[in-house]
Amino acid sequence: MKILIVVGARPNFMKAAPILNAIHDFNTIRPEWTEEILPVLVHTGQHYDSKMSDTFFADLDLPRPDVFLGVGSGSHAEQTAEIMKRFEPVLTKEEPDALVVVGDVNSTLACVLVAAKMPSRAHRRPMIAHVEAGLRSFDRSMPEEINRILTDQISDLLFVSEESGMRNLRAEGVSSDRVFFVGNTMIDSLQEHEAKADRSSALERFALKRAEYVLLTLHRAANVDERECLLEILDGLDWLAISRQILFPAHPRTQKRVLEFGLESYFAPRKIDFEKWHAGIHMVEPQGYLDFLCLMKNARLVVTDSGGIQEETTALGVPCVTVRDNTERPVTIEIGTNLLGGTRRETIRAAVQRQIEFRGRTLMPEKWDGQAGERIVQTLAEKLTTHTPIAGFGETQIHENAG
Repeated sequence: MKILIVVGARPNFMKAAPILNAIHDFNTIRPEWTEEILPVLVHTGQHYDSKMSDTFFADLDLPRPDVFLGVGSGSHAEQTAEIMKRFEPVLTKEEPDALVVVGDVNSTLACVLVAAKMPSRAHRRPMIAHVEAGLRSFDRSMPEEINRILTDQISDLLFVSEESGMRNLRAEGVSSDRVFFVGNTMIDSLQEHEAKADRSSALERFALKRAEYVLLTLHRAANVDERECLLEILDGLDWLAISRQILFPAHPRTQKRVLEFGLESYFAPRKIDFEKWHAGIHMVEPQGYLDFLCLMKNARLVVTDSGGIQEETTALGVPCVTVRDNTERPVTIEIGTNLLGGTRRETIRAAVQRQIEFRGRTLMPEKWDGQAGERIVQTLAEKLTTHTPIAGFGETQIHENAG
């Protein structure tokens, strides 16, 4: 059995790594009658520089991609079209039994569209599986929301990371025999690499003390591509930099916007009075996976607009403020580690003041137990073969239909 796995942007790498590891384990223990799984890793190059891609492959022990498309940046239309053009001959050549896509980036939708439209007379259409299916922000102004909805409608197998995904797919009329509640592969990666991240020197490198600093990330176009919106967010945090160190590993596009908008003063020390200095927000280059995990785990508070970081802080029990008006990951709010702060300075300040006093979660979301990758591979193997389900691979129930 050949399974083609697509990654394109840094969140994809954390989600795909446990699937590749589970395939290796599956091949090691499979019964003699079970066909070996051959994984083919395709990197579209949506995130293409070393800080956004190469270091993550090294930190996660990911194999070098079998195929690199080298797409690079561009508008949503340009990037999606270019991925489709470059991916089609790869799919035609490889003829996989299954295509696995993860998350909600442009690479995910582009590759699914190509597979779904593969001419059946000339080539065998692969089974399409979407990992992290069913998440909904109910905000169709978000490009990621469009990617999620369309990918789920086209895919054959939908692997869900939290219970809300099952409810959403059921409400959209998706057949329950396509939906599998497997858990969260991003949390698989976190649990596997947490001990290694503890050995990171990131705290020493940035002169940070555990539980005394704030970690900030911003990358969504709606937050950083308009000056007034970015200014509101920075104003909502600026007061905090008087009493707390704020470390900001900034996406390259965000760094560019700061300069374009003339907002450098927020990132430079300045004197408040004769005796007191305002340290400013410390903007640094993007960090590798292990260094960032270390910084996130030891922060007093994380402020972000990232969906994945909402999940990771929930698993770590670190309080989080999400600078958005909605989230497609409601379990992070239900558990209590995450709070929506909106994008206005007043609401952000109020959320930060509340969360800075938060002392950690008491619960872990269901099936965030480090075994999501195993459940996914087991289900794929069962769907791609007519043989009896394999016993002994994974310690928990493999899948749970949404019906």
